[in-house]
Amino acid sequence: MMTDPVLPTDLPDPNAPLQAQDAERTLPPPTAAASAAGHEGWERATLEKLAHSVLAEQRAARRWRNGIRLAWLAFLCVLVWLGVQQSGAPADISAPHTALVSIQGEIASGNEASAEVVVASVRAAFEDHGSKAVVLLINSPGGSPVQAGIINDEIHRLKAIHSKPVYAVVEETCASAAYYVAVAADEIFVDKASVVGSIGVLMDGFGFTGLMDKLGVERRLLTAGEHKGFLDPFSPQTDKQRAFAQALLDQIHQQFIGVVKEGRGKRLKETPDMFTGLFWTGQQAIDLGLADKLGNVDFVAREVVKAEELVDYTRKENVAERLVKRFGASIGEGAVKAVRSLPAFH
Repeated sequence: MMTDPVLPTDLPDPNAPLQAQDAERTLPPPTAAASAAGHEGWERATLEKLAHSVLAEQRAARRWRNGIRLAWLAFLCVLVWLGVQQSGAPADISAPHTALVSIQGEIASGNEASAEVVVASVRAAFEDHGSKAVVLLINSPGGSPVQAGIINDEIHRLKAIHSKPVYAVVEETCASAAYYVAVAADEIFVDKASVVGSIGVLMDGFGFTGLMDKLGVERRLLTAGEHKGFLDPFSPQTDKQRAFAQALLDQIHQQFIGVVKEGRGKRLKETPDMFTGLFWTGQQAIDLGLADKLGNVDFVAREVVKAEELVDYTRKENVAERLVKRFGASIGEGAVKAVRSLPAFH
């Protein structure tokens, strides 16, 4: 008896790939709602990243501000500590001693050897009851006759009030305005190789008028007053202006000579070259009466004043004051640069 063969039911259908492709072709396209949902998810992720980034930047900026504030606080604490450490007076100045005031460098306003600083130092030295005499330790090439005149006058005033002797001790140099100050002392001590003198006055500058003519540059200077710009280096100087400036210098020179003669008195052995601006060694200055003896600070304190202990009354900027000035100058310079960088208004 014949039977039909049984066919396996798990054989692959040869038409299956075609059916799958047809099925893919018949799938509906993504709806607008699905596309909008995907786009919205991308925007949300981007916004979250931006928000995290902004928060991180704000936290960093906050930490930076706090760090700056702490640095300022530490800086101020250091300034206060340095000021307390260095601005105090000597521990014990009631015992007999020799008061020392140093005059170092150029005598000019704003310098450590300005009239303001030196006068305050000298006044403190005179007013202390323990000081037996005041010693001016000088090492200066000179400077402003006005500043020197203020110091000279104040020394004479304090000497009359306190009846204390004043001695000038010259180190390397005591010239011009520095010698103007030194002659206020009762005696001047020098080293044999010190440089002393230069009793004169000068006014210096440059003139560029010939150079400007060669370069074809025209100077346009407007003044109210016939001689307002006579010191301008780019303008020619007339005979009248030159004579006026010379008369001014001569008058100041005579004032200088008068102060020297008053301070040195009969000790001065005047020569034709003495007031011409020349300078001499310490030994020559003694021979001319411009100085009295050879000696240094220790010698004067020990042998002349008879109070060997030296107490320095010189006012000096401490570290804190120097830092404040430099920091202030830096801030000012930064502000000026910032202003200059702004666009100009037209």
